[in-house]
Amino acid sequence: MTPQRTAPQPAPLVAMRGVSKAFGGVHAVQGVSIDLFPGEVLGLLGHNGAGKSTLIKILSGALVPDEGEIWVGGRRASIRSPRDAKAYGIETIYQALALADNLNAPANIFLGRELTGPFGGLDDDAMESEARRVLDRLDLKITSLRVPVRSLSGGQRQAVAIGRALLFNAKVLIMDEPTAALGPQETRKVGDLIRSLKTQGLGIVLISHDIHDVFGLADRISVMHNGRLVGTHAVADVTQDDVLSMIILGRDLKGSASAA
Repeated sequence: MTPQRTAPQPAPLVAMRGVSKAFGGVHAVQGVSIDLFPGEVLGLLGHNGAGKSTLIKILSGALVPDEGEIWVGGRRASIRSPRDAKAYGIETIYQALALADNLNAPANIFLGRELTGPFGGLDDDAMESEARRVLDRLDLKITSLRVPVRSLSGGQRQAVAIGRALLFNAKVLIMDEPTAALGPQETRKVGDLIRSLKTQGLGIVLISHDIHDVFGLADRISVMHNGRLVGTHAVADVTQDDVLSMIILGRDLKGSASAA
């Protein structure tokens, strides 16, 4: 009988290896290694101070690691600023979204990278057309793109922030608490957006305090505790109680503990 061959695992979109960062005598991140694959949602969990924010700030270029390596698309990456991260196709969508409430969706999507016409003025029609195209990719229905984003729902505002990232060829999205302060209907809409992005091959790092939310969206979950990686598991292989135990005790399912 001919043995079955397993399909080779795709190369990671992002590989962080032995990443560390200290502030004075406080080790915010200690020797963390994680992978993110195409079309995957990786949930990143841990209590406040676990090191999640520091780790994603390193990946997004807001902080430079003291030690370790970052590989993007199989190549060693030098990420020392947000501009560097964007050049590698890594975009971060923070909880606050960083939208200009007085501007409309196209103006927010092109903020800082506006299109101009032959005489140097803003090409509003071209920006609206491109904004409509990228928002259609997210299956987002906005009656008018010319209204200020302050009048949009929470889910629509998230989509505008995501659209800004997609328009400039993001391959990796870091989403920080994307459903915070949203109602159930808007939370479902954001979940639909994330699932749609998965099917398009993007890799998503999802940071959330809502373990139910993460279990509903993530393929794998990484838990951090006191700056160290406790463990990474496929969602299908663990229960929510397993993950809560990892978060609280800082121990992987096999019983190994992260250093205090």
